[in-house]
Amino acid sequence: MAVTMPDPTEHGSRAAAITDAQLPGGVFLAPGTTRRRWQLPRRERSSKRRPRTAFVFAGGSSRGAAQIGMVEALVAKGITADAVYGASVGAINAAGYAGDPTPSGVERMATIWRRLTRDDIFPQGRVPVALRYFQQRESVHPNSGLRKIIEEGISYDNLEHATVHLEVVATSLHDGDTRWFTFGPAPDRILASAALPALLPPVEIDGELFIDGGVVDNVPIGRAISEGAERIFVLLCGPMHYKPNRYRRPVEAVLTAFFIAMHTRFVRELAHLPEGVEVVVFTVDSEPVSRYDDFSNTDTLIETGRQNADRVLDYWQAGGLGERLGPLRSIRRTVLSFPRDEAV
Repeated sequence: MAVTMPDPTEHGSRAAAITDAQLPGGVFLAPGTTRRRWQLPRRERSSKRRPRTAFVFAGGSSRGAAQIGMVEALVAKGITADAVYGASVGAINAAGYAGDPTPSGVERMATIWRRLTRDDIFPQGRVPVALRYFQQRESVHPNSGLRKIIEEGISYDNLEHATVHLEVVATSLHDGDTRWFTFGPAPDRILASAALPALLPPVEIDGELFIDGGVVDNVPIGRAISEGAERIFVLLCGPMHYKPNRYRRPVEAVLTAFFIAMHTRFVRELAHLPEGVEVVVFTVDSEPVSRYDDFSNTDTLIETGRQNADRVLDYWQAGGLGERLGPLRSIRRTVLSFPRDEAV
């Protein structure tokens, strides 16, 4: 479904409230590019084709609930994807959206998220969790609970049967390389993408073991670009800029280094977008703080994700660029330059 540009008068009044404030996300173009395709003179653009659109669902464990609110905002504005890409918990949410990209489908995803508890995904068992880290075992938790949730959340057997083209990423334990799954039994491939190292066991597919895709590509905008996406909506489970806290334990130091490595790749790819590619990013703050097995903030994360996405989408539709709400004058000038008859 195409998205028609709103009435400039309406956005003019909305722009009047814009100040130089930080956005919960941002709008990004290739370096040196200052205008989007729909802002170019008519002779330089084609109004008959909207850009190929992708949704990229990043990893983020229990904070993946925020992505549900972000999808709600996108669907409410009539923005749909030609393809979706997911890593870790983002693979689970991407798979749910790809199976039913409608308001009712997204509401079903929200219902599943809202009833999740720690024991649904990370059953505790008889042995204390702290002791399991030192036992000779594949992982701290089994993946039977997560498999059940994945199977409940999708309505198709194979990835290629999803309504929207779906790709999920996992990390090979054979060579440490990236593996993108585009076909085959969906639960196994989604489960492999979400197999958090040490916490959940590796998943065997065709004789090869796989773990969480976020290890190698937690925010896979590069994959979306390589597959022809021209407009990419990125759904992050955390802030745009990762600021590590001072760690106090060795295990926290390891996790901090892991998160820095994951985030660095995303920032690097965002800074080197190819010409003609536009990226719209939605974020949530690091608050509320959530452990990987803490689902008590699901409602807050969903609502925050929706509100933040709405703010960024309003800014994007008003012609804004960057991570901060721009000066009133420049925004108003951009708004009034819209070709109202063009779909975006």
